Amino acid sequence: MAKITIEFDSIEEAQTAFEGHKWKLAMWDLDQELRNTTKYGKSVIHSESGAPEFEIDIAEKYREMLREILDNHRLVL
Repeated sequence: MAKITIEFDSIEEAQTAFEGHKWKLAMWDLDQELRNTTKYGKSVIHSESGAPEFEIDIAEKYREMLREILDNHRLVL
């Protein structure tokens, strides 16, 4: 089994590195919230009713933007 040694210049750098999975989970949660609007019509604007068409379109656009940003950084959800 291979071993990897990583050195950090500060506690803050180490903290950032170790919290990377939390960022991935946060982006996953955001994507799922947007998906709830695009796929199931769940509105975040009108809690009593379904999402209007413009909200679904905006949620879809933000999902596309999120995936493009992740792709530019060579990340996947």
